Amino acid sequence: MALIVQKYGGTSVGTVERIQAVADKVIETKKQGHQVVVVVSAMSGETDRLLSLANNITQTPTPRELDVLLSTGEQATIALLSMALEEKGQAAVSYTGGQVHIRTDNEHNKARIVDIDGARVHKQLNDGKIVVIAGFQGVDEDGNITTLGRGGSDTTAVAMAAALKADECRIYTDVDGVYTADPRVVEDAQRLVSITYEEMLEMASLGSKVLQIRSVEFARKYNVNLRVLSSFKDGPGTLITDEDENMEAALISGIAHNKDEAKLTIVGVPDNPGIASKILGPIADANIEVDMIVQNVGVDNSTDFTFTVNRTDYDRALSILQKTAKSIKAKDVSGDNKIVKISVVGVGMRSHAGIASTMFKALADEGINIQMISTSEIKVSVVVAEKYLELGVRTLHTTFGLENGAITESNK
Repeated sequence: MALIVQKYGGTSVGTVERIQAVADKVIETKKQGHQVVVVVSAMSGETDRLLSLANNITQTPTPRELDVLLSTGEQATIALLSMALEEKGQAAVSYTGGQVHIRTDNEHNKARIVDIDGARVHKQLNDGKIVVIAGFQGVDEDGNITTLGRGGSDTTAVAMAAALKADECRIYTDVDGVYTADPRVVEDAQRLVSITYEEMLEMASLGSKVLQIRSVEFARKYNVNLRVLSSFKDGPGTLITDEDENMEAALISGIAHNKDEAKLTIVGVPDNPGIASKILGPIADANIEVDMIVQNVGVDNSTDFTFTVNRTDYDRALSILQKTAKSIKAKDVSGDNKIVKISVVGVGMRSHAGIASTMFKALADEGINIQMISTSEIKVSVVVAEKYLELGVRTLHTTFGLENGAITESNK
């Protein structure tokens, strides 16, 4: 008998019919002899509806009251799913985040989990019940309801799995696993049997929307085995786990891309100590995140400084940079919000040379000009013109043989 935590997102519980289908899937797992904890999101569209109600009253709701309101979406789902389970003959009990003592800090709308007391849940499981828990929420030390922000329900599920020492945390979504590339871009993209935490973190940060970064970070920290599956069709999904040194590491696990990129360049900057801080400081003060950075030093004691930001921040960042250019006496500022980032990811890069050069040659052969490059131990990213997105992703997918799944040294 294993202890399994299952998480279902908004589309998986979007209607009464979908909730009943989820109940059948949960009961099936229970009948296999497992103890089951279920974490759910609000029904699809419900959080937006609640936000709209708040905005009809005030454009600036207090964070505390907004959390009180938004937390009701998940509470409706846990009650409905528990009713469906009971109606199908399976004992179940629903709990809010506060009722299972998910304690957080007091940062409303973006709280962090501090501690979970799993005693109440273990007691109900030992009594043969399925426990249904509201995702996305907890309480602070004063008993105030808090919400966890973006990806909060995934984080709740992983945190519960860690606290309960579950054998596996299964995240059910509208896709049946993690793929070697976006199947909407690459027709022959393959579902991965497994992927490491590190690779999944890179894929998520580079544009893969399967899992939120925060939940993967939590899983890695507490060594929780994650599995991504579809709530709409059966299948083994993709296991996300720690790297197994006894297994051959895949050279390349996947190709990720991110369309939400924009590039800014400030040229003719005096090459003096602290100049990077003067350029990026005002950007950071505006709460704009910077991704890739390239600095080129010229022969005339000046430098060109290029960096990327999220495309939604492009106009603000450009305006800030133009003001900065005047204050530091730079020659010019330019920008481009028609770029994309394409990345190859794989833990096998640590022990195999030539991945970057193979990537660059493949893109060059297709006439794709590389504008920026960024690397890590297990990733190589390039910025290219937006019009080359699909060609670039497909080219690299073919170049690294990913139509056969993630390649290892033995089958490359």
